[in-house]
Amino acid sequence: MRCLVTGATGYLGGRLVPRLLAEGHEVRCLVRSPEKLRDVPWADQVEIVEGDVLGDLDDAMRGIEVVHYLVHSLHSKDFANADRKAAENTAKAAERAGVRRIVYLGGLHPSNTELSPHLASRKEVGEVFLRSRTQAVVLQAAVIIGSGSASFEMVRYLTERLPVMVTPRWVHNRIQPIAVRDVLRYLVEATTLRQNRTFDVGGPDVLTYLEMMLRYAEVAGLPKRRVLPVPVLTPGLSSHWVNLVTPVPRSIARPLIESLVHEVVCRENDIRELLPGENVGYDKAVELALTKIRDADVETRWSGASTPGAPSEPLPTDPDWSGGSVYTDERVRHTHASPERLWEVVEGIGGERGWYSFPLAWAIRGWLDRLVGGVGLRRGRRDPHRLNVGEALDFWRVEEVERGRLLRLRAEMKVPGKAWLELRVAGNGGHGSTYRQRAVFVPKGLAGHLYWAVVWPFHGVVFGGMVRNIANEAELHKK
Repeated sequence: MRCLVTGATGYLGGRLVPRLLAEGHEVRCLVRSPEKLRDVPWADQVEIVEGDVLGDLDDAMRGIEVVHYLVHSLHSKDFANADRKAAENTAKAAERAGVRRIVYLGGLHPSNTELSPHLASRKEVGEVFLRSRTQAVVLQAAVIIGSGSASFEMVRYLTERLPVMVTPRWVHNRIQPIAVRDVLRYLVEATTLRQNRTFDVGGPDVLTYLEMMLRYAEVAGLPKRRVLPVPVLTPGLSSHWVNLVTPVPRSIARPLIESLVHEVVCRENDIRELLPGENVGYDKAVELALTKIRDADVETRWSGASTPGAPSEPLPTDPDWSGGSVYTDERVRHTHASPERLWEVVEGIGGERGWYSFPLAWAIRGWLDRLVGGVGLRRGRRDPHRLNVGEALDFWRVEEVERGRLLRLRAEMKVPGKAWLELRVAGNGGHGSTYRQRAVFVPKGLAGHLYWAVVWPFHGVVFGGMVRNIANEAELHKK
């Protein structure tokens, strides 16, 4: 089918497009800023149209059979009015173009009760589509579990950063979360549904928000969290607290928290009969969201690599605050040495040659590591000149080698998190070379954040000296 995806630069849209392509659909993306899709791996497989759901949509709709509507205006103060007008404009354009079906993802909500502004707006948008002459499939989901989902990111940051949590009454309300991969499956398969109605979609587990945080801690391997209930913490005050503790913007956190005063559990499960398949449980969904920041997969956070089989990983179109905390120390040095000579120095690092920076600091770090049961610096290296993937290098492990270009090391010292050191070499068109060095740290719990804060003041001496001395060593014997 020929599909139009609105919101292709958003959290779900950016994950939906490659899955539609994998199923053989032709995809057109409507985006306000086409440059945001420039670096996604599927950009040359889709048609990109610049536009807005509040503007003229006739060209974007021409020849389209199914519209996937995945936009909303949480950042706007008058988001409900903006979303209503956008939905009405989209519905009318779809009618004029003869679109067969609109697939919309709204919010799961209770009936016969006054809804929060956010949920009321999502419900209203679905009703706009259901009233139109174009057939509409309105999927209604609660919390979506996956890296980049705003609701999941709040769970992640609050749990990781607060070993003792002050909780309001609404954390005891029941929620039926769903894994992002299951939402995407429904969005893809809904293109075949010939019905004009809403469908509640949820995973197999019904949990309270508090249970979600406690089980997140368990899956993430964090110490057991302590809970202090505070009955007077209103949604408004809670949003200020979330804004203080997490990087999730208050403009997004507040409407989401206001929605948590409702219990959101599926009232029917008709979608499972029409589109059968086993949904992922909460613990597994969290595990999938977390395993993308580990070992070599840490690179996907910056490279933007994405495959249809890994919807939980961060994408380049995700907001900066998503994907969990990742601290980096990046440094660059230009040298007159050739790339070949610079690479010799890089590949010869560690062991007898040391780390080209403040030897006493590295020695102390090694001793401290051994005191707490780590490997320390005693392992050295196997070959003084050449490194291979999988080899030990002092208290590092060689994770990746691209001869002449890249050496990436994974830390095996005892740290409250996971750490990598990446060393890159590039030529300057016959005029010397450039050395790039990046340290990456993914903290685990509050201890991880405190660890980074403690060692950060020493990075200028250790890593700054390392960059300078590696470049100087390469220039001593220029080729």
